[in-house]
Amino acid sequence: MTAKKPFSLSAELDPPFTILAPQVQSAPFVLCSPHSGRVYPRQFLAQSRLDPQTLRKSEDSFVDDLFEGAPALGVPMIAARFPRAYLDVNRGPYDLDPELFADPLPDYANSQSVRVVGGLGTVARIVADGEEIYGTRLAVDEALARIERLYFPFHTALQSLIAETKAQFGYCVLVDCHSMPSAQMAQSSGPRPDFVLGDRFGVACDPKLTRFLKETLVTEGYDVHLNRPYAGGYITEHYGRPYRGVHAVQMEINRALYLDEVRFTRTAGFTRLKTDLTRLAAMMFSAIPALIEQRAAAE
Repeated sequence: MTAKKPFSLSAELDPPFTILAPQVQSAPFVLCSPHSGRVYPRQFLAQSRLDPQTLRKSEDSFVDDLFEGAPALGVPMIAARFPRAYLDVNRGPYDLDPELFADPLPDYANSQSVRVVGGLGTVARIVADGEEIYGTRLAVDEALARIERLYFPFHTALQSLIAETKAQFGYCVLVDCHSMPSAQMAQSSGPRPDFVLGDRFGVACDPKLTRFLKETLVTEGYDVHLNRPYAGGYITEHYGRPYRGVHAVQMEINRALYLDEVRFTRTAGFTRLKTDLTRLAAMMFSAIPALIEQRAAAE
């Protein structure tokens, strides 16, 4: 019997993520963009029954570019280069859908979560609008290779950024940056807000921080909701431990503000939104530490 040939991942995904780091970190924040990756491996495109444009429906297009001013303000940002349709780091490591695979899942796989049942596990079965990605089932070993070589290195790097920030400042605020389809693209019954901030209903982040973000965005003229319809995914839930000095908040941006959602190109609104977000970041980096330190002093 010959041994199985290990699955090799494309050199196109080396490195699997980027870290934009300031020369000197001057604020206790880390920014994360897990779904803005837009390097679609040729092998993946050959496996998929969908064209490249359709695969991009799951992508948080250009969110990393919207926040690229953070390092100049003294804050690091990590961004995945691989696309969400290929591997989703905002899920548990082994949230795997048995419908997707030709062979049995390992015992440690989680196949019962709502996201997995809906086809949006760590290795997704569908794109965001429900279309099946693959024409045939995958080998489990291929999914495990993606997880081992992309998922874990990404989270190891993110955890290191958080730990280094906490060691320097005594605490860390993680902002997980995403985008959401507009009402028209999501077939929603009504208009969607410009932003949704998710802190797992106050569990993942000090509510004072979340309120500050909301009030600042509202002052800029944006419509902002809290926790509905997005309360925060795996990254927010997993890393947000305020009692351990790590606050995590998810920020969802309405794509209609900056993106042509059919062509996946930037609109005229991109520059204005990026300017506003850079200004918001500067205010956040200077004001939120005072809020946390005031609370610590009161306690």
